[in-house]
Amino acid sequence: MKSPSMLRGLLSFSSMTMVSRVLGLLRDISISHVFGANVATDAFWVAFRIPNFMRRMFAEGSFSTAFVPVFTEVKETGTHAQLKELMSRVSGTLGGVLLVVAALCVLFAPQVATVFSPGAIDQPHKFTLTVELLRLTFPFLLFVSLTALSGGALNSFHRFGLPALTPVILNLCMIAGAWWLSRHLQTPILALGWAVFAAGILQVLFQLPALRQLDLLTLPRWGWNHPDVRRIMRQMLPTLFGSSVSQINLLFDTVIASLLISGSQTWLSQADRFLELPLGVFGVALGTVILPSLSRHHVATDHEGFSKALDWGLRTTLLIAVPAMFGLMLLAQPLVATLFQNGQFRPFDTRMATLSVTALSFGVPAYATVKVLLPAFYARKDTHTPMRAGVVALITNMLLNGVFLLTLYAMWAPPALKAGPLLDGLSKVPGLHLALGMASALASYVNLLLLWRWLQQADIYQRQAGWSRHLTRLALACTAMILVLLLGRWYWPDWTQMQVIGRVWRLALLVCAGGATYVAVLFATGFRLGELQHD
Repeated sequence: MKSPSMLRGLLSFSSMTMVSRVLGLLRDISISHVFGANVATDAFWVAFRIPNFMRRMFAEGSFSTAFVPVFTEVKETGTHAQLKELMSRVSGTLGGVLLVVAALCVLFAPQVATVFSPGAIDQPHKFTLTVELLRLTFPFLLFVSLTALSGGALNSFHRFGLPALTPVILNLCMIAGAWWLSRHLQTPILALGWAVFAAGILQVLFQLPALRQLDLLTLPRWGWNHPDVRRIMRQMLPTLFGSSVSQINLLFDTVIASLLISGSQTWLSQADRFLELPLGVFGVALGTVILPSLSRHHVATDHEGFSKALDWGLRTTLLIAVPAMFGLMLLAQPLVATLFQNGQFRPFDTRMATLSVTALSFGVPAYATVKVLLPAFYARKDTHTPMRAGVVALITNMLLNGVFLLTLYAMWAPPALKAGPLLDGLSKVPGLHLALGMASALASYVNLLLLWRWLQQADIYQRQAGWSRHLTRLALACTAMILVLLLGRWYWPDWTQMQVIGRVWRLALLVCAGGATYVAVLFATGFRLGELQHD
């Protein structure tokens, strides 16, 4: 595929994803304003994170990375009737399996809550809320997976905009739930559960007209023994680990956070929201756009085109992810205070959420680069290598969670708490959730380094000329941006005591000044937009 087409696909996907992510931010601002950071919001974030974790595996990870190469191959080498048959069989099989999974999870919601939120067992109100919310949010898994199926098909036809815009529906529903429906329910937080349930159905319906235009809208049929369905299923299992390590880590963090002080789940979720902007708009977008291209180059045995497409993805990722990391780390408190500190969200919550943002943002370059490296393996039907890297990173994260958590507890806990039971002490010391963010960020770099090493060993990627010049420009531009942001933070050190208007214009000034400095130095050192295209 020619680069301009891939660049247009990236811009289309990114622009639509940007709309979704901005609305996602407004969604979290609404939730923080209406509900604050407390037992109820912690219960919701646990109940939402579990099916949402599955969404990311299927919509942005395992299913898409297994489905798109097979779908693209049938599209390139088979007939339209075969393509339509594949859609019918995959939707029927996927829908049937996930219908059973969702039904079981709804039925056994108390047991699921016990596994993923053990800290709530001794708090009957919080536990009951978590169970009720789980029963509302779990059907979302079925609907959003069918949405991922149709989105993968649309992406294969280079229609990236509509699938990227679809998550807007979820955010709009949750905003409406927070501001409107919550006022009409005896238990206000349940409004968010109903919003998630409704959004799942609406997202499926939203993409059906586009499938009809491509003549791919067909009745689902069971196809467990269909050869292409079996190929997709075989490739899905390893990719569950390879493409979703950061999300599996986040799920483990959910379990540990349930043992910490109330509000920890909310602070972690807010930090994850800030990461969604660079990762969703650029990291996931690049991975989504580049996968069909790499798959086609592999089918055509075009090794040079394969390398050039991957090289383009890596360079573009670093241009966005590295400054995003430094920007998030230096502007963590201004961002949290400006966007969330109002209504029920207090200065203490701002300081706690800032810890999560600072720690997790360190991993942004690794998270984003992994999203681009994985398609290089999946396009070649190699799902086992990413799985190996993912398992190592997962184990690393779990070990680092324990090491950092115990270290911070030893440093910050008062002597009186240290003398008592550990679990009791963990639930009383604020700030320990910082350990979870630190562990996740470092584990993501372990995942990245392993994938890069095995990519080099496989000899499927030849680095293109100009990398030294590219990295030098990037380093100079980031250094200049960091100096500007440090000057701003020195001049305005504490953002928790400012008025809202003061926070808004100061943050806008810092973001514009930092961004303008980065872009100006980049162009001053010779960068041109034409470098975002490859021959």
